[in-house]
Amino acid sequence: MTRSVDQVNAALYDVRRIPYGLARSTAAAAELERVEAEGPDAARAYALFVLVESSVWGGEVTKAYLPFTRLLRWWDEHPEHFDAQDAHSLFWSFKWMVGHLMEFPDVPAGQIERTLDDMARRYALAGNGTNAVALERFEWARERGSADVEDAYRAWVATPRDEYSQCEACEPGDRAAYLFETGRYDEGVRLLEQVLEGSPSCATEPGDMLSHLQLAYLEVGDAKAAARTHRRGLRHLDTGVSMTGPTGRHVEFLARTGNASRALRLLVEHQGFLTVADSPGDRLGFLTSASVATGVLRDAHADAPLALRDVPASTVAELDEWARREAADLARAFDARNGTPAASERLHAAWARGARTLPVDLAVLSADGGGTGSVPVPAWSVTTGSVTTGAVDAEVGTAGVGTADAVAAAPAARPSGAAPDDPSAAGAPGAEPADADGLLALAEDVAREDPVRAAQLLRRASTLLETAGHLDRAGFALAEAAQLAAVDGDDEGAAPAFAHALALLRAGGVAPRFVGPVVRASARVAARRGDVPAALAQVDRTLADLAAADDTAAEPRAVDLVERDASAAERERRELRDSRARLLATAGELDAAATLAERVAEEFARAGDVGDAAHAFWLAGRSRSAAGADADAVDLLESAMEGFAIVHDRDARATVANELVAVLRRLGREQDAAAVGAGLSG
Repeated sequence: MTRSVDQVNAALYDVRRIPYGLARSTAAAAELERVEAEGPDAARAYALFVLVESSVWGGEVTKAYLPFTRLLRWWDEHPEHFDAQDAHSLFWSFKWMVGHLMEFPDVPAGQIERTLDDMARRYALAGNGTNAVALERFEWARERGSADVEDAYRAWVATPRDEYSQCEACEPGDRAAYLFETGRYDEGVRLLEQVLEGSPSCATEPGDMLSHLQLAYLEVGDAKAAARTHRRGLRHLDTGVSMTGPTGRHVEFLARTGNASRALRLLVEHQGFLTVADSPGDRLGFLTSASVATGVLRDAHADAPLALRDVPASTVAELDEWARREAADLARAFDARNGTPAASERLHAAWARGARTLPVDLAVLSADGGGTGSVPVPAWSVTTGSVTTGAVDAEVGTAGVGTADAVAAAPAARPSGAAPDDPSAAGAPGAEPADADGLLALAEDVAREDPVRAAQLLRRASTLLETAGHLDRAGFALAEAAQLAAVDGDDEGAAPAFAHALALLRAGGVAPRFVGPVVRASARVAARRGDVPAALAQVDRTLADLAAADDTAAEPRAVDLVERDASAAERERRELRDSRARLLATAGELDAAATLAERVAEEFARAGDVGDAAHAFWLAGRSRSAAGADADAVDLLESAMEGFAIVHDRDARATVANELVAVLRRLGREQDAAAVGAGLSG
């Protein structure tokens, strides 16, 4: 029976609630196929738009072109089937398509200009405002480096905003990017500082504008503002959509400010952008920033080893040479299409700016901010591929590492995402307490607004507590400080702080079940620094301590207390075994990781911890897939999806579904892949 328009719209609404990725695009394609086969015709425009939107923002831009042209044809042939919202969606998506045509050098200049003219014609016929058309004309002039680019910019800025203008969060960033590109740093900084006071937000903002602004502060020599903006920007990189450009600019910033270790860690973490991005234009942008960074770093770190999967380079110098070749080749391809040398000129201008550096202290607990020390080898990235991206992070998270029983006196570290955008909002420290309890209380008060200051207060409190012999409280306070430092990117400071915190906790007689969370938090830092063996040793030691504690009882206690403690110890044992599996995956021991993760998943399930079981099944499935055993991964990923469905974790379920769809497609099981997408929207 044919569904009503309302029924189809409801189904498409469910599709749009799925996070962007293969699963959403697959679900959107399935809904469109059904509408085209069964009707109703009045729902086809919306179905086409949902597929265009899903493809554009799901990393499959080229696949959006066909449904977009079909949407245009449907508008031309049957405008009666478009309501007001359908028409708005059509004209809004026009901007995506025109803008993305410029990102592919094999799209002829003539086609772009014809599409721009068609956009202008259609907007005029529909009586739409012209701000969006003016923006695209400016972007095309900018892409080609035309002599009239400044006139095009001014024409866009002068054109009144309308319902098809860039969102109010995106437009200032686009304007400032051009101002910075043309050397008008003060003007661009003033614009963004004013806009950021209003906390703008969209899919890519304020992350994009902050990534530009940090570099502008570098250019004008404001190190404190640069540090503040960099920290704020890092918290906006994980948005659910591709942030290729901002990520590259953060890598460049770290290299140009003397933070070599951080720069290389971030580059290796996002190394996939070196070879694959949503478009060639996005890839060129990342390669440009990356090659600026490697050009800066090779003077002092030419022979520093890098663990790269798909790039024929094993040192900073080799990566610099490779990235520059790749970027230059891509730039020449754009030049050939554009008929101008603009792309190559922008690339060489970027390389030249690498000579302009500014020391910026990003340290939280470390003395040197990680800028001059040795560059650790992120060995986890050598063989593990996507399976390890966030593997340990997913386990540890960014929450405080203490427990209610053991650290009642210590403040919990806040996740960075929960803090306001400006970590300096707390202002100058002023007079501070001289006693440990006062420092702990103050740290709790300022942690949300100023996590850097909170970490330093916690470290001072820990020192006082250690001197007074309160080793347990000192350990937990220092662990909280280490976690705040890790969230802020100061792994150089966090790693030794975690190590000393663990020594204090054990010396203070803290029960292993309370030491475990600190061990798991420290594992995240160790993995990022490439020191997986040390993390595994800590995990194994704590598991052994838990086993030994089972056989010893300090004093007779009530049965209910014994059972409570035993239950807590068992849970911590599961958590530590889960961490061990993630560390094995991080080290590239995929078969061992998958086997252990599957066992831990079953243990979590028997204990009724369905969400944790789902995460463990997910790790097992990803590990099997990364090891080349896609067929074995299917059931594990399906189990993860089922678990996330039970606990109503829609986003995690959709993310697993994206991976499952990719696995099924590699196995040639297209119908099963389509069914996964359809199941998400049901």
